Amino acid sequence: MEMQAMEAARRWLADQGVSQVRDGWVSAEAPDVLLTANQVAHAWAGDVFSEDLEAADQAQLAFGLLDLLDDYWVTCEIGFANRRAEGAMPDDVLWDGYRRRLEADRDVEAVTYSLWVDWFEDHTTSATAFAEVLGNDMDRVVAERSEALLRRARRVLDCSGPVPWPVKEPTYRTAVQLPALHSALFKGLRAGYHDVYGDLEPAAALALLDQLNLPADTQHLAQLRHVLAAGHKNHYRSPRAWDDAVRSCS
Repeated sequence: MEMQAMEAARRWLADQGVSQVRDGWVSAEAPDVLLTANQVAHAWAGDVFSEDLEAADQAQLAFGLLDLLDDYWVTCEIGFANRRAEGAMPDDVLWDGYRRRLEADRDVEAVTYSLWVDWFEDHTTSATAFAEVLGNDMDRVVAERSEALLRRARRVLDCSGPVPWPVKEPTYRTAVQLPALHSALFKGLRAGYHDVYGDLEPAAALALLDQLNLPADTQHLAQLRHVLAAGHKNHYRSPRAWDDAVRSCS
């Protein structure tokens, strides 16, 4: 389906006079000017939502453009469209678009960055976004353990630091059952401490940390355990605590 969406986006860009060449993109208006994927995204991605199409079809086209350009700005335009005055795009289309790409066997940095900074750091959207991309499916991940579901779970856990602790803790506790997710859980806990918008409860986070099967030489493991045991919630609330932990654990 992603390939079909990508080809549909390629045809749509061609209709706008934009085509891909060996080292980038060119437009019919300035065929001698080489464009980057980011420039194409900024110039044309928003126009997808002006097309005379149903909202679901606009979203599918936008996700195809994301696959084609692999540029974060496309996710921004999707977010803008979802907040437009005439109404949000259908939730099933929006979140299915994220879920499918999180399961893809390829780099999806634009998608995970979008989740982190646009959806998870915003506490008006973080609970819904986290539930849609992982929380609602965590029991299924444990039951099925397919590579695609595990891939999605790892990617979401990696960037889940800003999600409010009460929202993510049940998913974290379920994820502990799968050793394949322990490294990603550690990264989520570490980001929950270090991210500006990170959120965790020290005692509960430490209890989870102690259940993870990680190599003893895992970078920052000892330091994270030290600050959590001391009751610190966030690096920015106790800026000297991490330095103290580094000295104590060296």
